[in-house]
Amino acid sequence: MTKNRRRRALENQIQLISARLNRQNKRSNKFSKIRLIVFLVGSAIGISTYYLVAVTLGWSLLALTLVVFNVVAYFHRKVERSINQHKIWHDLKSTQLARMNLDWNQLPESGIEPDELHAFEKDLDITGKRSLHRLLDSTVSLDGSNLLRDWLLQATPERESILARQALVKELTPFARFRDKLFLAAKLVSQAQLNGKRLLHFLKQQSYPAILDKILLLSFVLAGVNIALFLLNYFDFIPGYWTVTLAIYFVIYFMNQGPLESMLNESVFIVEELKKFRAILIFLERYKYGSHKKLAELCQPFWGEKNRPSVSLRRLTLVGTAVGLRMNPIFRIFLNMAFPWDFVIAKILHRIKYKTERQLREWLDVLTQLEALNSLANFAYLNPESTFPEIVDASKSQGAVLQATQIGHPLLHDTQRRSNDFTFENLKDIALITGSNMSGKSTFLKTVGVNLSLAYAGGPVLADKLQTAVFRLYTCIQVHDSVTDGFSFFYAEVKRLKHLLDELQHKDKLPLFFLIDEIFKGTNNKERLIGSGAYIKALAGLNGLGAVSTHDLDLTKLEDSVPGLTNYHFREEVVDGKMVFDYKMRSGPCPSTNALKIMKLEGLPVE
Repeated sequence: MTKNRRRRALENQIQLISARLNRQNKRSNKFSKIRLIVFLVGSAIGISTYYLVAVTLGWSLLALTLVVFNVVAYFHRKVERSINQHKIWHDLKSTQLARMNLDWNQLPESGIEPDELHAFEKDLDITGKRSLHRLLDSTVSLDGSNLLRDWLLQATPERESILARQALVKELTPFARFRDKLFLAAKLVSQAQLNGKRLLHFLKQQSYPAILDKILLLSFVLAGVNIALFLLNYFDFIPGYWTVTLAIYFVIYFMNQGPLESMLNESVFIVEELKKFRAILIFLERYKYGSHKKLAELCQPFWGEKNRPSVSLRRLTLVGTAVGLRMNPIFRIFLNMAFPWDFVIAKILHRIKYKTERQLREWLDVLTQLEALNSLANFAYLNPESTFPEIVDASKSQGAVLQATQIGHPLLHDTQRRSNDFTFENLKDIALITGSNMSGKSTFLKTVGVNLSLAYAGGPVLADKLQTAVFRLYTCIQVHDSVTDGFSFFYAEVKRLKHLLDELQHKDKLPLFFLIDEIFKGTNNKERLIGSGAYIKALAGLNGLGAVSTHDLDLTKLEDSVPGLTNYHFREEVVDGKMVFDYKMRSGPCPSTNALKIMKLEGLPVE
């Protein structure tokens, strides 16, 4: 299926959902009117009959009115639930369409601010307002979103991990209904982003003092003595000694109310938080995975014979119900009078918390991975022209270490995107890219980098073909000065380039893949030429490869003296008094410049 056909299919789905939503809203309005009519008419007839005809008949009619009202309310609630589901479904499909169209205003906000010190996060727009992470992120939990970000920002990618994630993403890509139902299960419970770490924190807290075990034993003994003395007194064998032991029993109980209240109230929070995850966990437990073997293997903790979520969550829910019974002061006294109810529930809660924490940690770990994988699979589904890269072992491969065919930038709209072919034959190659202003040099560097980030996360890339070894990534593209730190633009660039050089000299098993845009653009022409030449010579022969863009055409002469350096360029034409760019990269140095042309076209004085 082509991207346009998939886009039209999404648009049709949105129209169908909107039509159903309109019908359901009309039904809901009808039910509201019927409820009002039943209440007013039934109440009027019932009250009139009570006073004018017969009391019994009046009460009967009022009771009938209440029954009819509740029946109508039941069906009204079903319609309201359906409306809520359709709204979530509509938002999901609308967001999908926005991802296809790069409609940033319709995508969920990203609260992640890029780290300028990261090797490539800010330069490649991995995070931020118009970023790769925001485009991909269809997770429902904070942990899933953070894991996706971590995969995209790996400092040292591992080939085995990449291949394992890639296999799962391939299997999940056509599994759109599974992804949609998982999203729906989560959003029906909570519109807010789920936070599993907070829940695990509360479960892990060891708030059960060891002294409570001894107090529990003592309370059982006292409870038994109380009952025995009460029965002996009831049958007139002994005086009412049970009042003394009961007083001692309650003194012990009230002296330990502090820790008991803290633990039992905490259980209410835990049960409420688990409700948010329950629908997702039960969905994954009961789903029929069929032939999706890798997905079934990943989700095995949910449906294995032992420790199913439904069983463990049921236990915790029962404890929550037991805690709820004591919320009524009268019930609390009654329950604890003959039996140490609070102490027993606290002990049971402690044991269940310990077991549930271990199970939930495993469940949430799998869920977090699944969410991040779903985001990558969703990107592949919405971009049918994307392909999965071949991740080669550089030490064993006899071919090029990086070969891209028609590679394009995923953050550019389909109508704006221009694709190029590119190859690095050897590990120590350097591509020197020259070209005019606005010709596409910076975009090309970002295109290569962002697709490598996608590939190492385990996702697809926007290319007809990409074959690449595993590299560490480092970029110097969007350098900014810092007023607060007192750094000028040039000094900030120097620091960045020094750190890049240090990384190249670092003895790591993975070579460094570097991307440098407009090297030393923060200084004058003469010093830039001298500094750039020396820096490029220093790059040669180190543990890495990469591309450097520049305006300085004199640097193209380095091809004769620097081993592994090859010249490439972008060019432009002036057609009918306008600059025209084809954004195609070609071999060799750039044959022209356009700065004076641009100034002249804009009406500035040029000799």
